[in-house]
Amino acid sequence: MIESLYIHIPFCKQICHYCDFNKVYYDKQPVMTYLQALRQELITTLEMVPTKKIKTIFIGGGTPTALSMDELAFLLETIHSFVSERDVIEFSVEANPNEVTKEKLQLLKQAGVNRMSFGVQAFQDNLLRTLGRTHREKEVIRTVETAHQVGIDQLSIDLMFGLPKQTLADVKESLQIAFRLPISHLSSYSLQIEPKTIFYVLHQKGKLAGMSEELEANMYELVMEEAENHHFHQYEISNFAKENKVSYHNLTYWNNDEYYGIGAGAHSYMNGVRRSNIGPIQKYIDAIQTAKHAYTEEIILTKKEMMEEFMFMGLRKRKGVSKKEFFLRYGEEMETYFQQPIDELTVKGWLAQTNDSIHLTNKGLFLGNEVFEQFLL
Repeated sequence: MIESLYIHIPFCKQICHYCDFNKVYYDKQPVMTYLQALRQELITTLEMVPTKKIKTIFIGGGTPTALSMDELAFLLETIHSFVSERDVIEFSVEANPNEVTKEKLQLLKQAGVNRMSFGVQAFQDNLLRTLGRTHREKEVIRTVETAHQVGIDQLSIDLMFGLPKQTLADVKESLQIAFRLPISHLSSYSLQIEPKTIFYVLHQKGKLAGMSEELEANMYELVMEEAENHHFHQYEISNFAKENKVSYHNLTYWNNDEYYGIGAGAHSYMNGVRRSNIGPIQKYIDAIQTAKHAYTEEIILTKKEMMEEFMFMGLRKRKGVSKKEFFLRYGEEMETYFQQPIDELTVKGWLAQTNDSIHLTNKGLFLGNEVFEQFLL
């Protein structure tokens, strides 16, 4: 049964230098027409693969809070037309710290939003300028505290490391400021230079300074130590949470469970089929208006592909993957397909085993991608 819904809002007031998500400038875009197309896609999708309950909702982007009050109200009303609020245990919205007002936070709270994810990335204004972010440290503090006052009780922030000219002291300072805020969740990940980004162009021209693997590893280690010191449990490679404050929606992906994905460039996983929606905004709208759906690619997963995904997605979790769960899903013993990589990686000290689970060791956390690729059959 599908219990999770992702909705993509591709509009931004500013394009960050590192971001490769599907996004466009907000100004002069057919925003309301896009939101109406979302509504139609949601209707079509729920007719195609019906569900009884949606338990987690995540509105991502782009920048969902770039929407005006009226646009945001329309989107929230659309969701509640199809989703029973009493079934939802987690309703998350992404936000830029300087683009969400108290009025918008109150609107979100009234609509049942109980979790906000703020794209902070750093607390040093010079690094924020390098990233192309428009907020500054004071705005982050003010906005997070306002969200807390409004009554949104689960607050998460993103922090990045491995940034150009970032120091270990910068990372430590950002963590110390973050943990003084009323947050219950932290996502922290290293900079990845992706094609079609400003950073990629600068990197190709030799104008973007790289960082040594050793320093980046030291930064990651510092994040883990500081999180633990502040009682934030690491439950996934890049995610830390206070007790019972994990992101249940994101666990949908790491557990390799199915989900609805609505919007331009969104991905879905339904009935063993992965679908990818068309990215350009107007083409997405045109597709919805003519065909009532916008997916351009369908991949019907084989049993082996499902097993692969179960392994390399599940191993991102600190508790790892369960042999019992593997058998219940696929009717096969995990060792039948993956005994060799499990044994080899265990000997290397990258994996560890219990009676039922296989999980990354502390050493393996730093080598995640090298571990995961060993589980491709």
